[in-house]
Amino acid sequence: MMRTRPSLLVGTTKGAFILDSGAEGAWSVRGPFCDGWPINHVVGDPATGTLWAGGGGDWTGAGVWRSTDGGHSWTLAKLSTGQMDAWASKDPEFAAMVGWTQGQEPFGAEFSQVWSLGVAGDRVYAGTKPAALLASDDGGVTWAEVESLRKHPSAQEWNPGAAGLVLHTVLADPGDPTRLWLGISAAGVFASKDAGGQWERRNSLALAEEPDAGAMADHPGGPGGGEVGLCVHHIVRAPGPGDVLYQRNHVGVWRSGDGGLTWTDITAGLPSTFGFPMRVHPRDPDTIWTIPLNGDMEGRYPPDAAAAVWRSTDGGSTWEAQRDGLPQEACFFTVLRQAMAGDTGDPAGLYFGTNTGSVFASPDEGESWAEIARHLPTVLSVETLEVG
Repeated sequence: MMRTRPSLLVGTTKGAFILDSGAEGAWSVRGPFCDGWPINHVVGDPATGTLWAGGGGDWTGAGVWRSTDGGHSWTLAKLSTGQMDAWASKDPEFAAMVGWTQGQEPFGAEFSQVWSLGVAGDRVYAGTKPAALLASDDGGVTWAEVESLRKHPSAQEWNPGAAGLVLHTVLADPGDPTRLWLGISAAGVFASKDAGGQWERRNSLALAEEPDAGAMADHPGGPGGGEVGLCVHHIVRAPGPGDVLYQRNHVGVWRSGDGGLTWTDITAGLPSTFGFPMRVHPRDPDTIWTIPLNGDMEGRYPPDAAAAVWRSTDGGSTWEAQRDGLPQEACFFTVLRQAMAGDTGDPAGLYFGTNTGSVFASPDEGESWAEIARHLPTVLSVETLEVG
C-alpha cells in the first residue's frame, strides 16, 4: 500500500483555504486567502507548485489569484470590474477606505466571475460567468479570450441554468494539451483538437431511440431530440489511451467511450437522477464515484437525508453505496459540482466538501470516511495537489 500526502485546495464563498496532510491522518487548515473573495475553483501545477484561484462576483468583479510559494502569498490578476469599482471611482473617501486604486481590467464588465480553471501543458485556462474561455501563456499573469468559443454557431442557443450561463469544467488530455473538453450550463459539452482553434459540440445520444427517461422526460434539461441534454453539471476524463468521459448532468450520469461524440445513460442503479460532482479513478477507467442528491426541487440533499458516495467498478453498469463514516441521519448538505477530488495514491484517496463547511476524506477509495475539517464557509470546490 502506497499513500500520498497531498494538500487539498479548497475554494469557498469567503476565500481560498489549503488543507495540509500530516502524520497519522491529521490535517491542518490554512486561510482564508485571496482577500476573502468568493473563490469558485483552486488548482495547482504539481510540476512547479504554482497555485491559481479563480472567483469574484458582482461586487469585486472577476479575477484569478496566483501563488508561487505554496499559498502563503497571492497576487491578483483582476480581469473585470464590479460594483466596488463603480462606487470607488466616484467617491475618493470610499476608495481610500477600501484601498482601491484605478485599474485597467482587460475585460471591462463583460463577466462577473471566474468559475473554473484548467492547466494544459504550459497554458492555464479559465471559464467565466457568463460563459467565455480565457487563456494565459505566462502562468496566469495576463489573460486573453479564446474567441472561437463564443463564435461557435450554437452560441445564440445557449441558455443560463439556475446559476447562470457558466463555463464550469475545463479538461485537457494529459498526453496532448491541445485536446480540450469544456462543460457549459446550459449548452453542453464542447471539444477542441487544436487548443481552442475550433470547437465541436458533443451532446449526442449513443442510441437512435430516446431513453426511457421517466421523470426526466418532462425536464427541459432532459434527453431528447437525439441529445443527452444540455444542462451538464460536471465532466471527468478517465485515465488511459482511450477517450472515456463521464458526465453528471441535471438528469443523470452518462458515459462516452469516444471523447464525447456519443453518450450512454448509466444512471440505473443510483437512488436519484440529480446530483453534481463526479470522480474517476486515477488508474482504472471503469471505477467512478458520484454523490446523488434527492432532486432539483426536493432540497438538493442526500436521499433519505443519509449521506453516501456511490461507486461503480464496471463503468456504470452497477453501483454500490459507500456510507461508512458519513452521517446517516438528518444530513441535509449539498455537494457542489467542483467539490469532489481524489489523489493518485494506492489505494486512491477521495475527498469532498459540503455547503455546510465540512470536508470529508477517504484513504481507501471510499470504503471509509472521516470529517477532516468543519465550520469552513460554503465549500465550492476541492482539488488535490501532489508535489514531488
